[in-house]
Amino acid sequence: MDNFVITIARGYGSGGRQIGKKLAERLNVKFYDKELLKLASEKSGIKEELFGEADEKAKGGLFSRPKVYTGEIIPPSDRKFVSDENLFNYQAEIIRELASKESCVIVGRCADFVLKNYVNVLSVFIWADMDSCVKNVLKYTDVTDDIEALINRIDKERSAYYKSHTGREWTDIRNYDLCLNTGDIGIDKCVDIICDYLKISGLEQQ
Repeated sequence: MDNFVITIARGYGSGGRQIGKKLAERLNVKFYDKELLKLASEKSGIKEELFGEADEKAKGGLFSRPKVYTGEIIPPSDRKFVSDENLFNYQAEIIRELASKESCVIVGRCADFVLKNYVNVLSVFIWADMDSCVKNVLKYTDVTDDIEALINRIDKERSAYYKSHTGREWTDIRNYDLCLNTGDIGIDKCVDIICDYLKISGLEQQ
């Protein structure tokens, strides 16, 4: 493969999405976040709203039994065609197609796991302390009420979603090539470090 992919898992309010966008701009590659839902909808024929409703959420919570992604797609004739499992399968299929043909930055959706066997992938986890996350939420959104509760809820949903489809713990550093704390060094420095890591790894020259 002559392209590279950067996957970004992120705690809510850590600045992971902002880092992803800045990386894509600096590296002159495409950025994928919510765009994955539209692409998966177009490929499957399933309404985009259904993808949105299941986006980075697991109905059973942290204690639901994982249905680890194995690469299969459930056909339209099956009653589970529009299940959360198959909605994830289609998103994963889009992620794999992107990784095989273009350089890009992908945020969330367990992309690190979906692409775990791809040699052209740099997987990153972005996090921050609660005070830093609260400041980022205030800076980048209109949310003002009970921000800490919102951060805890969304992180819990993302953790459950990750475990549901991968069987792994979302915050386990062994899942990632690089883990960065924006509370310590800020968003711009994280972008610098990821770009340097990309060069050191040799992925950018592939």
